[in-house]
Amino acid sequence: MAVSGRHIHVARSVLDRLFGEGFQLTKLRDLGQPGEFASEQTVTVVGRSMKTLECVRVLGPLRSYTQVELSGTDAIRLGIDPPVRRSGDLIDSESVTVAGPCGSVHLKASAIMATRHLHMAERDAREYGVVDGDRVRIRFTGDRALVFENVLVRVGKNAALELHLDTDDANAAGVRLPMTVKILR
Repeated sequence: MAVSGRHIHVARSVLDRLFGEGFQLTKLRDLGQPGEFASEQTVTVVGRSMKTLECVRVLGPLRSYTQVELSGTDAIRLGIDPPVRRSGDLIDSESVTVAGPCGSVHLKASAIMATRHLHMAERDAREYGVVDGDRVRIRFTGDRALVFENVLVRVGKNAALELHLDTDDANAAGVRLPMTVKILR
C-alpha cells in the first residue's frame, strides 16, 4: 500500500519553465511502481484563492502531460474543486499555477484528485479474477475499520501489487504502513 501525498507529474516543457532549460530531475527515492521515483525537486502550487501549497514533490520520470494530484483537503485550501479521476484524464479538470525556482506556469485543466486505485500485474489480475478498469472494494480492519468502494483496478505488464490512496482516505482508514487489506469483489 502507498499513501500518496500531493505531487506533480511534469512534461519536459513545464519542467524547463520551472527549473530551467534541459534540467534533469534528481532521484530522491524509488516508488512502488517499477521505474517511478520521487525526485528531490519540489514546487509551489497556487490556487484561485491565492493560497499556496509549498514543497509539492515532483515525481519522475517525465510524462507527456502535466498533472497535479491533490487531496480534497488540499483542494479546499486552494479554493478549487478538482474532479476525482484516473491519472491522465484531465479533460475539464481544475486550473492551478505552479512555481519553481526559475519561473512559473499557469496550467489549465491539470489538477485532479486521483481515484483510489489498485495496481497489479497481469498474473495478479488472473489470481483475483479482475481486468484493467474493473472496480473492487477494499476492506480495512482495526479501530477505524471501513470498506472503500469503487477502487479502480489498473493492470500493467510490469506493475507491482500496490493500493494507492491519498492522505485523506488513508487518514479516514487509520492507515499505518505497512498494513494488509482485503480485496473484495
